[in-house]
Amino acid sequence: MEMDCIFCQIVAGELSGEIIYQDEEVIAFRDINPQAPIHLLIIPKRHIPSLIHLSEAEAQLMGHMVNIANQLAKREGISESGYRLVVNCGKEGGQVVPHLHLHLLGGRKLSDTLG
Repeated sequence: MEMDCIFCQIVAGELSGEIIYQDEEVIAFRDINPQAPIHLLIIPKRHIPSLIHLSEAEAQLMGHMVNIANQLAKREGISESGYRLVVNCGKEGGQVVPHLHLHLLGGRKLSDTLG
């Protein structure tokens, strides 16, 4: 864990967050600055700075994160209407927190274009 990382602090229980799911590998919580009515973050419990730092041996972790996102979309009632999954990688890719995370966005019509 990187204790200067806000997401690591949430995993460690040092910062509060509206945690809605967790298992051995990941934790999911509501974004504090939502960009849609449903905006959840799914993160690995261990610190991985970005998607580019994900090793081949850890590739299954992304599949697990997507699986959890699908389950949460059903739980939040947006699986039928549609939702977006986003992974930002690096500063120029829009990544604000240097800890791998998957955004689950939905609950309204999202724009047809990215950006």
